[in-house]
Amino acid sequence: MKALVLAGGAGTRLRPITHTSAKQLVPVANKPVLFYGLESIAEAGITDVGIVVGDTAREIRQAVGDGSAFGLNITYLPQEAPLGLAHAVLIAREYLGDDDFVMYLGDNFLIGGITDLVEPFRVERPAAQIMLTKVSDPRAFGVAELGMEGRLVGLEEKPAEPRSDLALIGIYLFTPAVHDVVADLKPSGRGELEITHAISGLLDAGHRVATTITEGYWKDTGSVADMLQVNQLVLEQMDPGVQGDVVDSELIGRVAVAPGAVVRASRIVGPAVIGPGTVVEDSYLGPFTSVAEDCQITDSEVEYSVVLRGAAIRGVRRIEASLIGHEVEVTPAPRTPRAHRLVLGDHSKVQICAYS
Repeated sequence: MKALVLAGGAGTRLRPITHTSAKQLVPVANKPVLFYGLESIAEAGITDVGIVVGDTAREIRQAVGDGSAFGLNITYLPQEAPLGLAHAVLIAREYLGDDDFVMYLGDNFLIGGITDLVEPFRVERPAAQIMLTKVSDPRAFGVAELGMEGRLVGLEEKPAEPRSDLALIGIYLFTPAVHDVVADLKPSGRGELEITHAISGLLDAGHRVATTITEGYWKDTGSVADMLQVNQLVLEQMDPGVQGDVVDSELIGRVAVAPGAVVRASRIVGPAVIGPGTVVEDSYLGPFTSVAEDCQITDSEVEYSVVLRGAAIRGVRRIEASLIGHEVEVTPAPRTPRAHRLVLGDHSKVQICAYS
């Protein structure tokens, strides 16, 4: 069995961060979302992985390399444009050969991994295995309709009037039977080759499509709100540990301070993580905050936020529910609201009023 990981999307809902960064590399608890998926694939005993890449190919290649850090053999598959999930299967046809494969969307996050899904698939080998989860607004997803005994009877892509609240999770398993169906697909009204149409084609051809309704935690980390929620969840399960220097400071709860980080005259309330080379001084970091490497936080308050590499926050009260990009600089300005909610692209410079 092989894996096909999709890492070529534009990440429009995470702009301006994704103007300069791949959405799959935005970190959760200081580790890129993509890495969690690759680790799950390796844990399931799959070693050969094709990564579909687009405009951010160079960045993805630099972060993942040849895959040896994950125990994987990585092959990169260029895609000229994000033309649909089934299009990714189409361009990967030669790489996948006659192997079964799992298709994993690189910006998806699933607690518990995929081993429990892969193992029965290897034995039973339905033409496809899809994962479903109940969502409050199915209109933003591929939606499954189940009949008697939980059998799949229909799929719709982002329907205006959903027939169920069961959304497809971005993790699919296929046998080579899917390739003949994909080869005959026509673009949808959105101009894409839809994976829901491919699965429907398997049903129409008489193939068995198995379904699993997951009760575990899943998120498509395509928006800032989703990213912050996933960050919170991962931090809640994080192992604390202080490897950097902590001077005249108070650490409460699960707090991880990486080697080379310095916390001075500050109060950190976990769960929180501070990356290597970062300096936190005369500041407060509240729960569910991730600060990446080489940041500077001075005389400021940050809570329920993700701060990316090289950012500097000085003299600011108070930042919350924010995603701060690489090399961003946030400093006081003459006037300030009582709270700040920020989504800042890489290399931004923002002035925010300090309290009088």
